[in-house]
Amino acid sequence: MKSIVELIGDKRDGVEHSEEEMRQLVSAYVAGEMPDYQMSAWLMAAFIRGLSSAETAFLTAAMAESGRMIDLSSVPGTILDKHSTGGVGDKTTLILAPLVASCGVPVAKMSGRGLGHTGGTLDKLESIPGFSVSLAQDALLAQLLDIGVVVTAQSADVDPADKKMYALRDVTGTVQSIPLIVGSIISKKVAGGANAIVLDVKVGSGAFMKTEEEARALAHELQRVGELLGRKVVCVMTDMSQPLGMAVGNSVEVCEAIRTLKGDGPADLTELCLALGAKMLVLGGVADDEVAGRSMLLDSIASGAAIERFSAWIEAQGGDPRVVEESELLPLAQYVTIVDAPRSGYITGFDAEGVGRSAMLLGAGRETKESQIDLGAGLVLQAKIGDAVQAGRPIATLYASDEMLFDAAREKLLASVMIGDEKPEPPVLFHEV
Repeated sequence: MKSIVELIGDKRDGVEHSEEEMRQLVSAYVAGEMPDYQMSAWLMAAFIRGLSSAETAFLTAAMAESGRMIDLSSVPGTILDKHSTGGVGDKTTLILAPLVASCGVPVAKMSGRGLGHTGGTLDKLESIPGFSVSLAQDALLAQLLDIGVVVTAQSADVDPADKKMYALRDVTGTVQSIPLIVGSIISKKVAGGANAIVLDVKVGSGAFMKTEEEARALAHELQRVGELLGRKVVCVMTDMSQPLGMAVGNSVEVCEAIRTLKGDGPADLTELCLALGAKMLVLGGVADDEVAGRSMLLDSIASGAAIERFSAWIEAQGGDPRVVEESELLPLAQYVTIVDAPRSGYITGFDAEGVGRSAMLLGAGRETKESQIDLGAGLVLQAKIGDAVQAGRPIATLYASDEMLFDAAREKLLASVMIGDEKPEPPVLFHEV
């Protein structure tokens, strides 16, 4: 067996690791036998040299098996998980989880918190009074059997390798590595017990993958590694050149998710949820094809079954289900200001990341993992790409708990909205499946 120093040297020199060597690296790091400085050196070597397809699969399996593997085999049917690579205004989990569950496919998902310009599902859910994102294994299983949907935080003993490695990647400049991203995403899904996964790979100014080439490479590797580890995987590349829907924040996004489940959501958000949801129903074996799946989802929304399942889910995890009809129960920052269009014309584009950072400046996001967020802060846009705007008329509403935050957020937002004289075609929502 090689020493850790020899393994670091091998990767520095472009030598491919065996499955045994990859397990050695991961287990030594989780056990505390490999210090952070050695793992940092290995991560940088892997970032620069890359990992082969086989190495990525070995790494992912070792990470998944580094802690407790959640066993959901007692739950009948195919258990689905859905993951997004992150963006601005992406509240699809809040809609898809209860919507798909209401059609008979169980959805179990471990989610994360937001960092920087991207929002976190757990933060959005915690804006619902009383909602708990921490569930014990027996409670998780009971809830999944009872109502078919559960979204929880990753517990300390599930995939500990990912938690330790991601924290290190975040401070060593090694986040943007496709093999390391794949290892992080798929290892959590495998450890979380899902049988099938729909992956929403965002591409555009508000995504981590800014170009189609980067997003396509990530999507193919995510699918390949997931299937190598025995999961059914579908990857969809979707647009993040502008925020998804209109709301960006936490409680404001919960409000928009509720409206969407009632059939009154923004067109792009609704269409994305129907498309992803149809794929989930096909993977789950309850729909023969996506046309049938889409019809089932629309029926669930129209009948009220979708919003009823949302209410049951909120109540099951300790939240106040009255938020479905009484949005005033959700936190909303006390100060409000309107941002007007600086000129007339058409919205020709967004710096979507800039819009996300504007919400962050209002208090809705974290600059570091330790930052506190304001669950009631955020913004709601009033126009999308292709919409006409008039000088002096509103294009967004900002919410903050401190009026002093408005100036910087307004400036950032206006710098992130492009207005021109020619009406553009709206961006394509789906880039590739």
